[in-house]
Amino acid sequence: MIPNWPWCSRLVRGRGVFGCYAIHQVSLRVGTGPVDARRSPPMRSKNTVGRMHTATSRAPNERHTIGCMVTSGQKTTDQSADRRLLRGARSRRAVTDRAVEIASLDGLDGLSFGRLADDLAISKAGIQTLFRTKETLQLATVEAAQEAFDEAVVRPAQDSPSGVARIRALVEGWIDYAAQPLFPGGCFWGANLPIFDSRPGPVRDALLAQQRAWVTILATQFRRAVAAGEIADIDPETASFQVSAVLNAVNLALRLGDEDSVTMAWQVVDSLLGASA
Repeated sequence: MIPNWPWCSRLVRGRGVFGCYAIHQVSLRVGTGPVDARRSPPMRSKNTVGRMHTATSRAPNERHTIGCMVTSGQKTTDQSADRRLLRGARSRRAVTDRAVEIASLDGLDGLSFGRLADDLAISKAGIQTLFRTKETLQLATVEAAQEAFDEAVVRPAQDSPSGVARIRALVEGWIDYAAQPLFPGGCFWGANLPIFDSRPGPVRDALLAQQRAWVTILATQFRRAVAAGEIADIDPETASFQVSAVLNAVNLALRLGDEDSVTMAWQVVDSLLGASA
């Protein structure tokens, strides 16, 4: 029985769900009524809140797990990208190595995506993806030739002292580069400069810059030899031009089977280096 309190009577007048809710509240307040408060099940509203609290308490762990998954996925993506870049670099190197060989024989004009694809047994589309245009392929080939030349001729000579000793090392390395030869057609620039010397454009500019860089290397060593008193006071630019011209002549002579050209080249070089101060 519900106590006859004014506030109780107002609550009891509620209808439907609200009426039941009011009676239940009265029972809780007075400790009597049809439902014992100590045995009453938790209300839906409280259960819902409980579930929300439980979900909230698990959220940090869930976020941590997701975070780990994202981090792991990112590492996998980065590793896949690295592998693709490595494969692309290897493919590019294989193409340019073969392109240098072809260009030393047939010139840079002899390059084509189809020919390289056939020679290397790879897809033409794959080569086009790497280089896009023939000019880009030609420029990459010029750069690859320079790297190979530096590795075979310029860097080994740096172990020799500056001046006369390094000039001899450079000349010896250049003759070996043409005589062995490093490329099937001999000197890469001997094959391509005559083709592009009158054709303005990026390829000509690249070839010309490399040729000038080689002459500058020689001139620098002649200048140091003069400064050290190892040779007479000759003009470094003129001496380097003479040596470069003789070496180009040796390359052509070797292609024609004239082995004596090497001996004659050394005689010219010795005449420049043997001039005493």
